Amino acid sequence: MIALAIVASALAMSAIVGVRYLLVSGVFAAATRARHPGLYDGLSPQIRREIGWSLASALIYGVPAGVLAWGWQEHGWTRIYRDVHAYPLWYLPLSVLLYLFAHDTWFYWTHRWMHLPRVFRIAHAVHHDSRPPTAWAAMAFHPIEAVTGAVIIPLLTLGIPIHIGALGLVLGIMTVMGVTNHMGWEIFPRFMWAGRLGGWVITASHHQRHHDLYRGNYGLYFRFWDRLCGTDKGIGDFARAHAQARRRRRRGDGAALLLVGGGRDD
Repeated sequence: MIALAIVASALAMSAIVGVRYLLVSGVFAAATRARHPGLYDGLSPQIRREIGWSLASALIYGVPAGVLAWGWQEHGWTRIYRDVHAYPLWYLPLSVLLYLFAHDTWFYWTHRWMHLPRVFRIAHAVHHDSRPPTAWAAMAFHPIEAVTGAVIIPLLTLGIPIHIGALGLVLGIMTVMGVTNHMGWEIFPRFMWAGRLGGWVITASHHQRHHDLYRGNYGLYFRFWDRLCGTDKGIGDFARAHAQARRRRRRGDGAALLLVGGGRDD
């Protein structure tokens, strides 16, 4: 009975992650069609591939989340709490920032590891096969990469107290940032990517540069680790990226991906 309950919880979480992905990516893909008609023209095979990998990743993401959700409800395994007064109110925003910074740190170093040539060829090339990425690419991961992304938030709930509403906000930010960073255009106002705030917060302009170079700009939310470690490569050029993609489609050129993807961090 316990095993069946755990499996049911994992499957339910996988379904939630999958539906969330389809809804959020679908909304931003529709926004792309409305704001930039034709931006994804010719990318239908790529988008189908992105959706397939993403739904497989959703299944993987649901396993640790479902196991710990069951353990939280049945045995109190995690530090998730429901009573908003269990901790001082100032801790609510602090816990969100703690989770985002810890997640960003994990993402930076695992992402940088996945750009080692051998690991890139085995796993991370799946994500970079989206050239240019679209709103459907945020979870287009090889299973190895999906596992690295799936475990971090559940692990954090074992050690860092967080209100269930604050955890929902963290997951919402994670989902929206993951999708908007891959859309191929900048949805946020200029001050968020070109001004002082943009020097520290990642948006599509910064992450596009990573997809242009296949190295550098490894962060998820913040530019802190990239700046500290000398891997911040500035912002990308959307028009140039899409023009290059159109030329590649005309040439049928996709083989160069594995040759350049793994490279060094310089």
